[in-house]
Amino acid sequence: LRGVSAINCSDLEVSMVKVNGEIIKASGKTILEMLEDEGYDSKKVVVELNLMIIPKEDYDKIIIKDNDSIEVLSFVGGG
Repeated sequence: LRGVSAINCSDLEVSMVKVNGEIIKASGKTILEMLEDEGYDSKKVVVELNLMIIPKEDYDKIIIKDNDSIEVLSFVGGG
């Protein structure tokens, strides 16, 4: 076919991570940036990154990498 060129998939670099089972673009952001972008209150959640609980004081230090798995847990009170 003339005029058709192949696309190399490695040229289409999309950095994705899984947050609470949903795939989002967050690679390269800190945990704190991701929480803010997704509308979470960092003071009211616990973050698990690749099966490890992350201390709140590290949210602005840890940079999310491709294929990381993140769970954001919120606590709900009630009685």
